[in-house]
Amino acid sequence: MSKPDNASLHANYSNGAFGQQLGFGTKQALVMVDFAKAYFMADSPLYANTPQVIPRAQALLEWARARGMLVCHTRVEYRADGLDGGVFFRKVPALKAFCSGNPLGEVVPELAPTAEEPVITKQYASAFFGTSLASTLRAQGIDCVLLAGMSTSGCVRASGVDALQHGFIPVVIADACGDRHPQPHESNLFDLNAKYADVMTLAQAQTALGG
Repeated sequence: MSKPDNASLHANYSNGAFGQQLGFGTKQALVMVDFAKAYFMADSPLYANTPQVIPRAQALLEWARARGMLVCHTRVEYRADGLDGGVFFRKVPALKAFCSGNPLGEVVPELAPTAEEPVITKQYASAFFGTSLASTLRAQGIDCVLLAGMSTSGCVRASGVDALQHGFIPVVIADACGDRHPQPHESNLFDLNAKYADVMTLAQAQTALGG
């Protein structure tokens, strides 16, 4: 199989049909997607080997708190038998790491929520599917969500697409997201930016929103 022609790829998407900037709306929230120990511990079946994501996500989290943003966190938890995970649980056996009581499902300490920050428990990829997240955001007048988390090609992507479909402007903070390989990480950021979200670094978001 021949390698993709990156120059042709970017040219194909640069004709004005894709990649329009959405901006930041009028009120933003930060959604921290699944920063579970499962992605950062080497003995985990979901280990992603991306330790650099934690300090970047921590900087994002501290900045959002300092701005007074609503911060929501998501976590995954299943029954011991995985029944509530349905076909998804069958498709990805590594999701057993999130069965109730497994410490791999806990949020890494550096990114732990405060007592005031909502924690959304989910069973599927999107932070919005089968949860109260959209209602919580709307009740607070939020129209833009900043997204960070694990993994880029899975739960971050699904949450970005669903944010758009629920009427929120999604902004994916690229350097506060991680995946188990650079290729799906970069390709999903590219596709999200083309079709579903604005993708930028934390520094770019800070500049756009005024520090």
